[in-house]
Amino acid sequence: MAEQHPGYTEQDLQRWSPEPPKTHGRTAFARDRARLLHSSALRRLAAKTQVVGPGTDDFTRNRLTHSLEVAQVGRELGAALGCDPDVVDTACLAHDLGHPPFGHNGERALAEIAAGVGGFEGNAQTLRLLTRLEPKSSAPDGRPVGLNLTRASLDASTKYPWLVGDAPRPTSKFGAYADDAPVFGWLRTDAPAHRPCVEAQVMDFADDVAYSVHDVEDAVVAGSVQLGWLAEGETRQRVAAVVRDWYVRDATDEEVSAALQRLVAQPYWAGERSGESLGSRRHLAALKDMTSQLIGRFAHAAESATRAAHGAGRLTRYGADVVVPRETALEVAALKGVAATFVMTAQERQPFYARQRELLTELAAALLRGAPETLEPLFREDFAAAVDDAARLRVVVDQIASLTDPSAVLLHRRLTGT
Repeated sequence: MAEQHPGYTEQDLQRWSPEPPKTHGRTAFARDRARLLHSSALRRLAAKTQVVGPGTDDFTRNRLTHSLEVAQVGRELGAALGCDPDVVDTACLAHDLGHPPFGHNGERALAEIAAGVGGFEGNAQTLRLLTRLEPKSSAPDGRPVGLNLTRASLDASTKYPWLVGDAPRPTSKFGAYADDAPVFGWLRTDAPAHRPCVEAQVMDFADDVAYSVHDVEDAVVAGSVQLGWLAEGETRQRVAAVVRDWYVRDATDEEVSAALQRLVAQPYWAGERSGESLGSRRHLAALKDMTSQLIGRFAHAAESATRAAHGAGRLTRYGADVVVPRETALEVAALKGVAATFVMTAQERQPFYARQRELLTELAAALLRGAPETLEPLFREDFAAAVDDAARLRVVVDQIASLTDPSAVLLHRRLTGT
């Protein structure tokens, strides 16, 4: 069967729970992608915060539209490098499944709630969904195995390939909770310690690229950012400080300023033009052309640098690493820094963010107080099987992480009366 998947071995095609061979024409990796597309976890992303809340307006991205855009960027770059495009597509579609209501703000709240039981991390929650929580497959002994994807697709979906507490450098990010160690060990069979496979690296870069250009586009259309501001030295300094805090620790003000200046100098840069109104058809078309050109710029730079380092042929699994030139990495980070500066760290939004965290904290307490009756049926089963208070709290956290922004608000209102 490996001959249908050039560059991949029989071991890459194995599933956590063995399945009988399928007779019809799709490859194992195409089947992985189909399972992801039909999952309830993917559908729920439509009502989860990307940068601003879903339903804020009809233009702004949510987690689902972002994931679809990441998949488009990743699939094309992966194919150009010789990865199986379905493996990369599956990883890109899956990369945000574990995010809770309210995006990174909700992730912060759940990390505090679960601090005593192993914490919370969106990437580790993604693995938990793919291998345990998403109702699709069960092993012969009855244990849930989630979507039961192939080893290659699961590994490609693992951006941080280490267990909680085992990070190779100081970071709060990790790819698996302690009680998911068995499946994590299985999917990392024969993998170099702490090294993501090339398909996961493509997914990670595609995420950064889509995030950087589309969040700026959304912020411009929403009126939170004017591209003309980036010509101001004070603005570039503010952005540089955020880039250093959030994305590239060793970036200097000069490097970030130079990155922004390179982007502003591009002929397709959609700066404000005389006589052109915000949100007009011409303005939106110019923005769309800019985002398309920037994606091409970044993807081409990574493809060229990777090919220069590794040569021609199929680059799969651990046969290569994605190479992103520093100038490109700084341009991507600078755009992410623009959105972070004017949207995510805006002072007027901080009380709103604080209330979101309070809501999730109150919701966790209410769910735990009334469990198992307060839980959805499939989480009631997990709660009944939990062996101690720590395991029971983890079930409550799993329940909250599965909620969308609106369903979290409604459930909080029903359980607390506020």
